[in-house]
Amino acid sequence: MSEHLLVFARHPVLGQVKTRLAHAVGPEEALRVYHELLGRTRAAAEGLAVAKTLWLAGEPVADAAFEGWPGYEQRPQPAGDLGERMHQAFAAAFAAGATAAVIVGTDCPDLTTGHLSAAFHHLAQHDVVVGPALDGGYYLLGLRALVPDFFVDKAWSTSAVLAATLADADRLGLRVAHLPTLSDVDTVHDLTAWQGRLREVSAPDGQLTRVNLEAARPGQ
Repeated sequence: MSEHLLVFARHPVLGQVKTRLAHAVGPEEALRVYHELLGRTRAAAEGLAVAKTLWLAGEPVADAAFEGWPGYEQRPQPAGDLGERMHQAFAAAFAAGATAAVIVGTDCPDLTTGHLSAAFHHLAQHDVVVGPALDGGYYLLGLRALVPDFFVDKAWSTSAVLAATLADADRLGLRVAHLPTLSDVDTVHDLTAWQGRLREVSAPDGQLTRVNLEAARPGQ
């Protein structure tokens, strides 16, 4: 396939995922939230007829958490900072024959199949597509060719990432398409906002699910 979806995820190990959130709600609840975010990301990508690769960080867990991701190639994330790891993932996709590649993480609960489909659609006419995040980063980046400048000299995990990436694109004369701005879930504030959007929704198994914030207490 000429279109590639790259998903960056972590093995869901207690105490090693959503660590900022865990400071407020505890590691068990943070792990539960991360499992739900993983499920939502998988569901968003499920209907896409593209090549899919899971790039996994951390140590594998005994319960084989990613066996429920059929059709994905699974590869360990390489060494380096986030920029270097994304650079290598895009480079691998283009070396495998991709004419368009889109990368996402697993922190954006509002990501839908529509967003992903729109990203690939935009890449037919644009060099770059970005999905801006409310925190100043991006939840999605799509490319038609490798752009090394996007992955160096960035203050990763800060509010400056998107602006710096767009400045690179402008300097290089690249055509950029923008998806709707969405929110990641990294902190208890993000989780509270997501709860407000969710209310009660049907989970994939037909049961109702709620985001549990009972563990979040001021000063914890």
